[in-house]
Amino acid sequence: MQLQYSFIIPVYNRPDEIKELLQSFKELQTNTTFEIVIVEDGSSITSKKVVELFNERLNISYYFKENSGPGDSRNYGMQKAKGNYFIILDSDVILPQNYLTEVEKSLTENYVDCFGGPDAAHESFTNLQKAINFSMTSFITTGGIRGNKSSVNTFQPRSFNMGISKKAFNASKGFGRIHPGEDPDLSIRLWNLGFKTKLIPGAKVYHKRRISWSKFYTQVNKFGLVRPILNKWHPSTKKITYWFPTVFCVGFVLALVLFLFNLKWLFYLYLLYFVLAFVLATINTKSLIVSIQAIVAICIQFAGYGYGFLKSTWAVSVLNKNPETYFPKLFFKR
Repeated sequence: MQLQYSFIIPVYNRPDEIKELLQSFKELQTNTTFEIVIVEDGSSITSKKVVELFNERLNISYYFKENSGPGDSRNYGMQKAKGNYFIILDSDVILPQNYLTEVEKSLTENYVDCFGGPDAAHESFTNLQKAINFSMTSFITTGGIRGNKSSVNTFQPRSFNMGISKKAFNASKGFGRIHPGEDPDLSIRLWNLGFKTKLIPGAKVYHKRRISWSKFYTQVNKFGLVRPILNKWHPSTKKITYWFPTVFCVGFVLALVLFLFNLKWLFYLYLLYFVLAFVLATINTKSLIVSIQAIVAICIQFAGYGYGFLKSTWAVSVLNKNPETYFPKLFFKR
């Protein structure tokens, strides 16, 4: 089957991001034709004028709709797209020049109906962006890519960098209303329908994550809140590792208490972990300042996710609350 690619990009009040992303599209090194579908999700600051600057050089379709969240906007874009294979991107990413080449090569060698790619930090990123990127992608944390180069049917793509065939989209009806969490929910439903997923390591994007410390906490806290909901919807996907951030935080508090009673071994274990994280961050980022901020990011990530996971587990699994009623901010209305 000849693949015809349609890039689907929802955007909300981010014209500057769209400009950077479209510029990276213009610099792609590929002979493959593709279309770009931009869905303005009820923005008050639209990207229309930015899109018009690139219309003559790129094949772009631009749609404006009422705000209904990123998942519904992606579904809307895929319904409008002309291709038979959709690549979904967040507006805050930048594409390397070889992105589409890597996607084509991997799908030609081993076709799947859904793939995901990793994210990386660009040299132009701020120190905060680099620190958060390390925290979200390092193997010593719970963030980043869950899978490996050979993983098939175990990797859950993330919608900042995700491909899905038109066939799989039509069968699954696309993303649900939960957010965040719509990505793993879709992946699991695709598995149940018999479709395969995989990681394409070479198809990376530079994910800017324009975020502050407080926004980062809110983001990871929501990640923690949605996981028990997904576990209840899809019991077969439960993993003990989802408890790690919660256990890590409780253990750290215990380590501090024991330290006051001159029992220091647990505290030293945590100290060893943070030293290891600092060394890895220094090797990865080549910056002492970023490495220090990376330690802060890891603490925020564990605390935010861990508390959210514990709170949601208690509400959904113990008290048997309805997730949409108890956590209405995690669900968009169509």
